[in-house]
Amino acid sequence: MQYKIPVQIENEDPIFLGLSLRQLTIIMIGFWVAYAIFQSLAPNVGWEIALIPSWFIAGITVAVAVFKYNEMTFVPFILSAIRLNIFPKLRKWENGTDSYQAIDVWFLSQEWLKKADDIDMKKKIDTMSELQEKLKKI
Repeated sequence: MQYKIPVQIENEDPIFLGLSLRQLTIIMIGFWVAYAIFQSLAPNVGWEIALIPSWFIAGITVAVAVFKYNEMTFVPFILSAIRLNIFPKLRKWENGTDSYQAIDVWFLSQEWLKKADDIDMKKKIDTMSELQEKLKKI
């Protein structure tokens, strides 16, 4: 017996108002926090003032729940942005490396930095002239 395997298994199915279960859960938890803050502040400062932080939290919650940039949700996007700012913004190409794993992108080891300091320009010039001579012979 053969079973058809869905191609896009990681895509979330919309349940209510075009929102997935994950998005609805985030919105429900965020609105619950906003409501709890409203209930705790309303008796002391009045409901008009208590609405300000509640609406702010509810707005951030909706933004986080529906955020999508290049198929990335909010948390992976923020973690990628943090990693981009922590590690050097320099990507070196190594001969013989076909592709990079996700962990290797934007990563520059100390060994690479040491190799970059020991560049012998005379040797490089000699190598280039040898290559030019070989190309002329072809």
